[in-house]
Amino acid sequence: MSKVTSSTLRQFKQEGHKFTALTAYDASFAAAFDEEGIDVLLVGDSLGMVLQGHDDTLPVTIEDIAYHTRCVRHGIKRTLLIADMPFMSYATTEQTMANAAILMQAGANMVKLEGGQWLLPSVQMLTERGIPVCAHLGLTPQSVNVFGGFKVQGRDEDNAKRILAEAKAIEAAGAQLLVLECIPAPLARTITQALTIPVIGIGAGADTDGQILVMHDVLGISSGYIPRFSKNYLKQTGEIRAAVRAYIDEVAKGEFPAPEHTFN
Repeated sequence: MSKVTSSTLRQFKQEGHKFTALTAYDASFAAAFDEEGIDVLLVGDSLGMVLQGHDDTLPVTIEDIAYHTRCVRHGIKRTLLIADMPFMSYATTEQTMANAAILMQAGANMVKLEGGQWLLPSVQMLTERGIPVCAHLGLTPQSVNVFGGFKVQGRDEDNAKRILAEAKAIEAAGAQLLVLECIPAPLARTITQALTIPVIGIGAGADTDGQILVMHDVLGISSGYIPRFSKNYLKQTGEIRAAVRAYIDEVAKGEFPAPEHTFN
């Protein structure tokens, strides 16, 4: 199969083909996910919680992400690889450029940044210099202390309008992909329809162009609890590769996320 690129994902959106993404942190799991047909892998700063045992993602460093990006790169042949920019690694445009370059040189195809209006200069600067950007709106885990916890965003009209406006502005600045996390499904549908770039949801309903989940949640091995918006596919199938195939199949058919995984 040919490699997945941002152009591939745009074509998927135009064709109405739902695509799937997972987090990955090492070569072995990355290879399995790649071989079973996952379209996008994210080296997420979620590694701070699922690998390092922290309560949030804030302690993760650029060196952590670069190391795991190199590991995942060695395991994949087809999948598009995105690397998270961790907390305070893109506070200024100069810092953003230097740290994004580290992740691209580690093997990423794209970097992901959390935030809205304030990110526009960095998004434009990166894309002009050949570094594709995936933006992240809604519940942005690096802002957990501002939000007062991991809470659904965009439920009131003002915040919903703000998120929609930021999504449009980020697309105009050059972002090639957008992740929406923990927002009401109707808002996610509106944003997805308003943008020409692909939109990936997590806790954002079934109407986004693609879905992403944390691999530890899909396999039912997350410490603590599995979020409402996720699903333990390993419990359903009994085998890791079968779990990945079931996830891909249910997303393609529109069966996942179901109403019980969705916020309104």
